Amino acid sequence: MTAFFIARVTVKDGVKFQEYAQKAGATFAAHGGEPVLRGKAAGVLSGIADHETVGIIKFPNLAAIAAWYGSADYQAIIPLRDEAADVAITTYEVPS
Repeated sequence: MTAFFIARVTVKDGVKFQEYAQKAGATFAAHGGEPVLRGKAAGVLSGIADHETVGIIKFPNLAAIAAWYGSADYQAIIPLRDEAADVAITTYEVPS
């Protein structure tokens, strides 16, 4: 079943975040990940937006997301991610 992760991001260091984004982007394809959206929040229609930007990545299934997140390539850049931004990553599965 197709699955997505949504990363809600508040950038702390723009230069480091750009470095992280490039390195993270290079890790998706090995696990079937495809970027869907990367953008800045433009407004709030309802509720509270507690982030500046969002990234949405599509994967074949939740197992592929778990394999990507646990991969040595991604784990190696988590310290950079944490220096660069506050990031909440949530997974979603498309219902059948």
